[in-house]
Amino acid sequence: MKITTEAMEAQGFVKDADGEFRVPEDGGLKMNVPADLIPKCPDGSNVAMNLRADDSFVEDEGWHKASAAYSDYLRANEEGHVLYLELGVGANTPVIIKYPFWKMTLDNEEAVYACVNYGEAFCPGDIDDRSICIDGDIGHVLKQVKFIG
Repeated sequence: MKITTEAMEAQGFVKDADGEFRVPEDGGLKMNVPADLIPKCPDGSNVAMNLRADDSFVEDEGWHKASAAYSDYLRANEEGHVLYLELGVGANTPVIIKYPFWKMTLDNEEAVYACVNYGEAFCPGDIDDRSICIDGDIGHVLKQVKFIG
């Protein structure tokens, strides 16, 4: 899509030899897009993220199918040693990930809750002894993680 490519370039991303966008060597990104490069809906209105912020949230058949699969996965893996890893979940829809992860950690003594979130890394006191809360930028934190294996 031409608009997406132009928007990426306008932010300072650089295309590599494989045609993939990368952060420039100097790390400098503008983090804004010129208004004329922001996609529009077919009717000409502005696009918006699908958030439960108002009555425009789309909860169609595909959404319900994905929600059911997610619920099935959680139920099938709720016992034993479980890490509930939350990356960047804010306060907009905590009932989807944050609150259930807290509850499942509380209910399973072998579970650990971990979150990485800039400015919103916290947990209830009931699970504090089995929680890892990292207040930081996800990208920076993940670059620091050393995997043993």
